[in-house]
Amino acid sequence: MRVRVVSYSLFFAVVISAAWVNAQTKPEDQEIRVDTDLIEVPFVVTDKLGKPILNLKKSNFAVYEDGKLQELTDFSAASAPFEVALVLDTSGSTLAELPLIQRSAQNFIASLRPGDKVSIIAYKAVREPGKATAVSELISPLTSDRAALAAALDKVQTSFGTPYYDSLIQVAERVFRDPPGEQFRGRRAIVALTDGVDSTSVSDFEETKDLLLGTGGAAYFIKIDTREFFEENLLGDCTVSKRFSVSQMRRYYRRFASSKLEKTTNFCELGDFERLAISKNLYDLADAEMEQLAKVSGGKVFPIADLSEARLAFKKVAEEIGTKYSLGYYSANEKRDGTYRKIKVEVKGLPPGAQIRAREGYTAPSN
Repeated sequence: MRVRVVSYSLFFAVVISAAWVNAQTKPEDQEIRVDTDLIEVPFVVTDKLGKPILNLKKSNFAVYEDGKLQELTDFSAASAPFEVALVLDTSGSTLAELPLIQRSAQNFIASLRPGDKVSIIAYKAVREPGKATAVSELISPLTSDRAALAAALDKVQTSFGTPYYDSLIQVAERVFRDPPGEQFRGRRAIVALTDGVDSTSVSDFEETKDLLLGTGGAAYFIKIDTREFFEENLLGDCTVSKRFSVSQMRRYYRRFASSKLEKTTNFCELGDFERLAISKNLYDLADAEMEQLAKVSGGKVFPIADLSEARLAFKKVAEEIGTKYSLGYYSANEKRDGTYRKIKVEVKGLPPGAQIRAREGYTAPSN
């Protein structure tokens, strides 16, 4: 199913499909436009200890739209296969950690099921006249061939910049460009090992969010904490310290600076205090963007302190993907009025304390 949305350095990305799209942090502000009347809802069911509950059937579920019971037409159990977009960001502080990143990626792929398909996107450095820049590159299309994926991982390079937004757009426009086959409907995922701080993308977050959510999937982020490493090398002599890119400085002034504050894109004109202020705001922005994408897509953020924790975090992501259900229904409200509609999934016959994490609503199409 194809979904159209109106209305983020180091990572892997993965997308689980659904028939909703764009949303803000508040459910009532969420906005999803669909090109079909079929509404797909991916979700996870856990017990009171947070352990996934498996082997549930279609008869266990009921879905309500704006408080009205809907007729379920589609249901996929947790055992159904997935299409996974795996994005590998090897920039900045990760330059010396490429082998660890590759091993973590390989372990993640190995932990998926034989029927799951995986695509790999990574960064690389490109020399242009007078400068070097970083670009996002599709290393492997979707495939279940584990040998081909292992060979693709061997091709992963490093970069000196972070085209984070551009790589997510590449997921939407190349990896998940076409509607999924029947067995993968509602079964797409993006998993990201990242700090989420973009430095070189041509695109911005709003464009990225629209396109990514338009694939109809859930985004998972393994959020690595690189702020301390970055700021340790940010202060002092501007000719040898780490620095912000021009696009990062422009993003900071556009989002956080007051109109009275003098704006500059010359890093050497910044004092240490302002450098730290910019860094704090850019990292806070990245955190907020990841949380938003995960929430509106039905995914999750997994924080880690450093790359040594990546393997365990990816194991948790794989386990969650393997416990995801999805259901679909045709809304009894046939009006194409562009209104926001709340979704509530209920499960019958569960022990006390059981919880459901699912998409909370969508915006109906309009004429």
